Amino acid sequence: MATETKNKSSAHISPSDAAPLLDRRALLIGAGVTTAGIISYPFVANAFTTRQPVFLARNQRYDGPLERTISDGLLATGFDPATIRGRRVLLKPNMVEPSRRMPHMTTHPAVVVAAAEVFRRWGAEVSVGEAPGHVRDSQMALFESGLGPAIESAGIDFADLNYQDLGWVKNAGRASPLEGFCFPRSIVEADLVVSMPKLKTHHWVGMTAAMKNLYGVLPGIKYGWPKNVLHHAGIPQTVFDINASLPKTIAIVDGIVGMEGDGPILGSPKSLGLIAIGLNPTAVDATCARLIGLDPWRISYLKLAKRLGPLDERHILQRGEAWKELASPFEILNVPHLQELRIRRGVLTS
Repeated sequence: MATETKNKSSAHISPSDAAPLLDRRALLIGAGVTTAGIISYPFVANAFTTRQPVFLARNQRYDGPLERTISDGLLATGFDPATIRGRRVLLKPNMVEPSRRMPHMTTHPAVVVAAAEVFRRWGAEVSVGEAPGHVRDSQMALFESGLGPAIESAGIDFADLNYQDLGWVKNAGRASPLEGFCFPRSIVEADLVVSMPKLKTHHWVGMTAAMKNLYGVLPGIKYGWPKNVLHHAGIPQTVFDINASLPKTIAIVDGIVGMEGDGPILGSPKSLGLIAIGLNPTAVDATCARLIGLDPWRISYLKLAKRLGPLDERHILQRGEAWKELASPFEILNVPHLQELRIRRGVLTS
């Protein structure tokens, strides 16, 4: 594993001086033409004219043929392997506050390694990147999550997003008051970001899946531990803004064993045996919400994200298993702002 060395002297870069430290891709950003604008607009526009496919696979196990499942799922959703040949793919798991006593809190290493093998077989240059939200020591996070030994054994590089050089990107969403975001070099330079969350409940916004997981691309050296700058700007608003401003992003969700109750760090394990895959994170999260018994139209960040993809079930093309056959409501805290997110019997959800 080629873990990057922390570069504290150049890591904190103001918007005005970020561009000279980065390469051609960053210069495009510095010139005010956002990466998200270049790469994602056709993708986003497409979300409004075609049904977005979401693939669900049941009966999955961490010691099972995950590489085959992920490959099948990506192809079923229309992913073209030729588009990433020779390109940089960054896998973003969830390592918010890993603990060996609570493996259901973080993305399982077997899912991450399987995804890496799929993209490498298709000719991509693959790395794993994360800025753990509650942990300053990323080496400790790698150890506690079990991800470090797994990716080292597989020969996969790790990018410590908490301490990389930064490039400023204009906020393409503008739901929050933030003018832009400081993304780490590995995010700026990625041709494709793959959000690989653990499917969990969240005590503030109801659910954390593909879109909320991308809070973890923002570096702690700029946004704090946990990302207090983002919290103060509004969690739903910044979840939407980050997703609107990133390079092209797809989702592979670890729902084999999720977390219910007091998520995202204090909940209980919930076995689903599920892998969810999609090219549109909004469609993936809307489907995940239905799977765990929540109404996507009531989840605040998803209501904003309807500008990025569909929430309506009629606009999501189901691949693999049908979600209704796999739905298994998660326990959530008994507080009004979460209970009101429940799918109500007899009420249409699309």
